[in-house]
Amino acid sequence: MSQHPFTLQRGFKQRGMGMPTHFHDDAQLTFAASGMVQVHTDDGRWLVPPQLAAWIPAGVLHRVEVLTDAELWMVHWQPSVAKDWAPQTELDRPFTLRVTPLMHSLLTTAFSGDITPEKAELVARLMLHELTGTAHAPTFLPLPTSPVGRRVADLAFEDRQNRLNVDELASRAATSVRTMSRLFPAETGMTFKSWRQRARIVQAMDWLARGNAIARVSVEFGFSSTASFSSAFRQVTAMTPTMFLGHPI
Repeated sequence: MSQHPFTLQRGFKQRGMGMPTHFHDDAQLTFAASGMVQVHTDDGRWLVPPQLAAWIPAGVLHRVEVLTDAELWMVHWQPSVAKDWAPQTELDRPFTLRVTPLMHSLLTTAFSGDITPEKAELVARLMLHELTGTAHAPTFLPLPTSPVGRRVADLAFEDRQNRLNVDELASRAATSVRTMSRLFPAETGMTFKSWRQRARIVQAMDWLARGNAIARVSVEFGFSSTASFSSAFRQVTAMTPTMFLGHPI
């Protein structure tokens, strides 16, 4: 464990690279300044585009999958320091959170490379306050674990406009609709229909995070209108695309 109350770590990862299963003696906040990663734990997987950050408590086994070329900013706190500095709240389980304008400014300041130790500590303290005061972002997407389930999932990801029906997906994955209907609830806890909708939305989040207009994203992902896209987005994330982007409603 680091002898410092907190440390900053910056890294660049290419698509397909990642970090194998490991754990830290300290608590970690991971922010993708660019690109998109997926954090895996025993409980599931969280997609993390630039609008979000992932909190991993000390001692939690996890691995990071890099879905696109990504620049990662990571802040580590000693567990006792995080407990002392943060408001009284639960930080003992992994979650994702929306990066508010204040949190983004704090991260940018911390990683600017031109900050005094005294100011860095104040920033790190305020990060924990902002972390605990921000609503969690429900971007959890469990992925199937079997080879058949993963083939179906990969095909569904590629078919982001939702053009293939379940019979066509099953055929292309060399399986049956019945098997799909059994596998997804067993391996993800979600029906295939619900899982597919969530997969489309979390992919759409990455497009939004890259600066694409809401109207363009709704068309790209096969929604009949921005209203229907917004409705589906809200069902999955509990916020509209506009809220996700941080624009006034």
